[in-house]
Amino acid sequence: MRPAELHSAATKRYKVQRTTKAGNMPAWRTGRRPVFLKHAATFAAVIDRRYSRKMIVRARIVVTMDGAPIPNGAVRVSGDRIADVGKFSDVASANDEVVDLGERVLLPGLINVHCHLDYTCLRGKIPRQTSFTNWIRSINAEKEKLTAEDYVASINAGFAEAQRFGTTTMANLTAFPELIAEIETPIRTWWFAELIDAREPERANEIVESAIESLQANKNWGLAPHAPFTASGSLFQRCQEVALRKNLLLTTHLAESREEMEMFRDRSGWLYQLLKEIGRDMTDCGHETPLQLFLRELHFSQRDPSTSFGMTGRWIIAHLNELTESDFDSLAEIQQKFSIVHCPRSHAYFGHAAFQFKRLQRLGFNICLGTDSLASNDDLSLFAEMRAFQKKFPAVEPEKILEMVTVGPAQALNREHEFGKVRQNFLADIIAIPFRESPAVYETILNFVGKVPWIMLQGKITDTP
Repeated sequence: MRPAELHSAATKRYKVQRTTKAGNMPAWRTGRRPVFLKHAATFAAVIDRRYSRKMIVRARIVVTMDGAPIPNGAVRVSGDRIADVGKFSDVASANDEVVDLGERVLLPGLINVHCHLDYTCLRGKIPRQTSFTNWIRSINAEKEKLTAEDYVASINAGFAEAQRFGTTTMANLTAFPELIAEIETPIRTWWFAELIDAREPERANEIVESAIESLQANKNWGLAPHAPFTASGSLFQRCQEVALRKNLLLTTHLAESREEMEMFRDRSGWLYQLLKEIGRDMTDCGHETPLQLFLRELHFSQRDPSTSFGMTGRWIIAHLNELTESDFDSLAEIQQKFSIVHCPRSHAYFGHAAFQFKRLQRLGFNICLGTDSLASNDDLSLFAEMRAFQKKFPAVEPEKILEMVTVGPAQALNREHEFGKVRQNFLADIIAIPFRESPAVYETILNFVGKVPWIMLQGKITDTP
């Protein structure tokens, strides 16, 4: 394809303001008092500028998550980093190349810290079940029909969908880490190997070592013993030992359902019967809650953080729906708080007990939002998760909800000094959505529906699938 044809192809694909020199821009954009056009022209960026190592990106308003929103704001990008952020008149100089996004809101790329892209292909395949245990039986039946090629296609489709909805970083749990080498990840990804040894706990070490072999070629990875009802105490302990040695993150599902509580506390219920039928050792049931089992098996001492190996902060805990008063007492005493991921729409699909957001927040936990899998959700939109959360917790400020898919997840991944904000020296992971007149720009963000029209990942303007 000739250069002219490349330019023409780019013009058809991209709807952003034309790249131009700051010195050639109208006075209304460069003056000290910001004046806004009622209608912004749309056009495509010249293709060679998409991959420029230096540029200014201007928008109607920049939401940094690091201070007040900036009207007529701009971000200076140098390589894969943000070099400066502020008002356009303060950031740009006459010779700067400018990508002018017009009437749009610029904000940090979204971060999904709990997702299972393996099951993107199961969207709509499993109707709502009468119990969590029946859902487990149903998803296992669907998984038996899938080949390795199906899983690769499913993961790729999931990445494309997540990117369309403005996700630039993801923590993805996969049951098949050996397939990762066949996948090109379009966004920054933490790969967590989801590990199960319910039928054969004597293989815990072997299962972990096999996962490490598949994962270690990736830049960002961790281990995910699936849940206390499917992963033995030995598997949890081995994962924690490896994480401490290799400085890794860990994630698991914990206290997700009533049936999990019944299994461990009461030695009864449908989940108890299912696991007993498949040959799981049930001697850990009938004594304590799932949370208490988790804390005890990993030797976490709430009162003495030195005996917990400083490990609680490495964990990202999904769900935490079923909690007793004694559980809250234990959580209050934990010195190093772990991060918690709540998945509002998946939570509603299952009809779980009310998520105790306010109590957990008061205890100082970092609470994030995730999508979970499409075996229990409609799509991979974090905008939709924010709206679902707001519906349940209308008193929470929209800005705080946006933090749960930006600042909070960055902290959960131990990268709070690299992304999650539009800030100097942070990675240039930013997205733009249409501006709508609203008393609060954060409400505009939460109410956005559809495909995100503009994405920059590590300083490069990327194709939106």
